[in-house]
Amino acid sequence: MGQSPQTPASGSSGGMESNVAAALAYLWIVAIIWLVMEPYNKDRFIRFHSFQALILGIALIVIDIILSVIPIIGWILLIFMPLVTLALLIFCAYKAYNKEMFKLPVIGDFAEKQAGA
Repeated sequence: MGQSPQTPASGSSGGMESNVAAALAYLWIVAIIWLVMEPYNKDRFIRFHSFQALILGIALIVIDIILSVIPIIGWILLIFMPLVTLALLIFCAYKAYNKEMFKLPVIGDFAEKQAGA
């Protein structure tokens, strides 16, 4: 007997809830996958958090490079970068899981444009 295909629940993308997929986007490799894989790349909420996660990752790398060339103070601040990065990623993933379009300053506006406002 053939089974009829089930339609995804409201707010879900291909079997995974949008909020779960958006929270997972803060694992940067997952964000890249969501942006190229259907049906996740069709969901504006997932696209927004994926772009925000990737832009945040690029910004953190730039900050890391800048701090690494500043003697003493930059090197001291560099020690705390992994902790700050982890806290920021957890906070953003938490907001995404709670179905919030939380926008980081500057980065959030750019991510929203990329996601297709």
